[in-house]
Amino acid sequence: MAKRAFDLICSLLGLAVLSPVFLVLATWIVLDSRGGAFYGQIRVGRHGKDFLLFKFRSMNPGADNKGLLTLGGRDPRITKPGYYLRKYKLDELPQLWNVLKGDMSLVGPRPEVRKYVNRYTPEQLQVLYVRPGITDYASIEFSNESDLLAKAADPEKFYVDEVMPQKLRMNLKYIGNQSVLTDLRIIGLTFLKVLR
Repeated sequence: MAKRAFDLICSLLGLAVLSPVFLVLATWIVLDSRGGAFYGQIRVGRHGKDFLLFKFRSMNPGADNKGLLTLGGRDPRITKPGYYLRKYKLDELPQLWNVLKGDMSLVGPRPEVRKYVNRYTPEQLQVLYVRPGITDYASIEFSNESDLLAKAADPEKFYVDEVMPQKLRMNLKYIGNQSVLTDLRIIGLTFLKVLR
């Protein structure tokens, strides 16, 4: 209950305080390229239920048809505003709405698309026992994930065989040691990572 109350208060405050920033970013996105300011993608949430995850649109419309993984910061599908949105994790801000709705938490395992969740082992499926989050230890550790994938001979295989299992191990460790203090630590580390 404490975690949900913390999520509700922070998401409400965040949406209220950041509303001018939302307006500026949305305008920049719409003026730069065709398409809306926001992007929604179906992800797998708590108890394996699908939900619509919100982001600021950082890629050209239809980019999903060319693959789900982003390869490097200069992936040609990424728009000019999208490069900076991704670099500073600003594209994730609309997920505060997901937190408010109860689909997500501020801190928790990052939600995956069904394609990759279908590959989880029974042990790895335990990450679906909790609400997914905007940030987690794995997000901090793999903040350069798209660059790593861009260097791989087979990005899809590298993600499935190397990156995903490591991220899930971190997530399972987090689930076994959850607390508000741990969440505050992860939020602090996330801000430091972005600032650096």
